[in-house]
Amino acid sequence: MGSILSKVNKKKSEMATTPVAMTYYAKASSVKPPLIANDNAFLGDVSSSDKLDPEKPISAGFYRLEKGTPLVYAYHYHEMKIIIEGSFDISDEAGNKVHAVPGDVFYFPKGSKITFTTEDYGLAFYTGQRKADDA
Repeated sequence: MGSILSKVNKKKSEMATTPVAMTYYAKASSVKPPLIANDNAFLGDVSSSDKLDPEKPISAGFYRLEKGTPLVYAYHYHEMKIIIEGSFDISDEAGNKVHAVPGDVFYFPKGSKITFTTEDYGLAFYTGQRKADDA
């Protein structure tokens, strides 16, 4: 199995700038966030693609980790994170390790077991595909 950590580096000018319509439902989703392994990690504003149907395939929200106990997290669906503030040290079971800073984007495949630590705090936006028949 290859590396389960993928880091995407693109200049902001290379990213798509097409405007899209946005709908926001503050705390409107009944989707339960994944179980957090310790008290220094927090999830907020978790939302699904349809506020009335938590079985819809997309979820998104913010994830924050404070300095303290490392968080070991097993992904139950494909997820992408973009680092917003602070920094994370992210490592996988294969021994790959990166220091993530604002603007870094990561893709975590379903089944990945990832360890997150920080010397201060880290804040990331995440979006994931929960579709069960996805490999």
